[in-house]
Amino acid sequence: MTINEIEKLIRRYLTTGVAVVVIVTGPGAQTPDLRGVPGDPQVVTVDPTPVGTTPSDGITDPRRHPGTSSAPPTTPGTPPPTEPDTGLRGTGGDPATATAGTTAAERFGWGVPNRVEEFHGVADRWSIYDGPGHAGQGTRSPSAVSVADGILTITGDSSGTTAGMAWLPGQMYGRWEGRVRAPASDPSYNALLLLWPDAENFPIGGEIDFMEMMDHTRQTTNMFLHYGADNSQISGEVEIDATQWHNWALEWTPEAITAFVDGQEWFRTTDTGIFPPGPMHLCIQLDWFPHGSTPRESRMEVDWVRQYSLDGGPAARYHPLPGVGSQRAHSDRAIESPDRLDSPGEKPWEARTSSPSRSWPRRSRRGGPVAGWFSPRSR
Repeated sequence: MTINEIEKLIRRYLTTGVAVVVIVTGPGAQTPDLRGVPGDPQVVTVDPTPVGTTPSDGITDPRRHPGTSSAPPTTPGTPPPTEPDTGLRGTGGDPATATAGTTAAERFGWGVPNRVEEFHGVADRWSIYDGPGHAGQGTRSPSAVSVADGILTITGDSSGTTAGMAWLPGQMYGRWEGRVRAPASDPSYNALLLLWPDAENFPIGGEIDFMEMMDHTRQTTNMFLHYGADNSQISGEVEIDATQWHNWALEWTPEAITAFVDGQEWFRTTDTGIFPPGPMHLCIQLDWFPHGSTPRESRMEVDWVRQYSLDGGPAARYHPLPGVGSQRAHSDRAIESPDRLDSPGEKPWEARTSSPSRSWPRRSRRGGPVAGWFSPRSR
């Protein structure tokens, strides 16, 4: 690449919010000129140390000398990278594991949460569904929920018995974040974090599925925003290894609805005409979509969930990772009805071997009463 091409590439990444760009060049290469780029980024040149030698500054590479823990050299005035690779991929790339502290709340300064649940002992004002399962199939039962060592687990068994639970009351606008993992599952089980209307008036009241794991290998996660009397939707997806722990977040302001994973934005809409009209509350669900065969036991695990008001900090600025995520709009009434679907009138919008898009409301057909305020049983 020419120096002009390198400068153009660096500028493109920095203007999308990427914090650090590393370029490897040959000896004697020209230094890129980044004057005029927002944020006044610095160019730091690091000369390599030949393999098997000790740098002149006395710092030892622990990869060559086991047992040492010295840090690599840094240039004064240059901040260290603060955004580790989270494994998000639009196309290509090797997955990576997120760190426990990579949250949207920390990155964007959401302040102190107004509700916290860390699943140590008694849950705070949760209600659990008790009755027929999603779309009237299977069963939602308190027996499918357990808590041990600070982890909430919802288990779906071979008969379609699973669970869902709601964090009431909700709020009009705000932020929600939860740390979740879900091992590879039977194709009939979807793991979800979602917002549901306090008024129980779906579809007019809307629904925001900001983490729906439809891919049974848990390598792709979806987002659905339901709205309107005909249950119209817009949707998105992100590629990430959800069998590992990740922090899933949703920000709902009067101007935008934005989804994050590990502090990285992957979905946003500013079409305020499709936003929910009233307060929404968080729900955790493992939903069963029978495919005609006997499912194998599947589960999802939740480490913690937190709720924030908009008063705690400013709204996140728009800077998604390049090439990550996709969005698509559709209406239930406009699409043909194939087999293995969650909703009449919808078909897959991406060819793959896992289950297709789901568009049924997550709770409107639970078919049974809520079991009251809930304290999960311990295993």
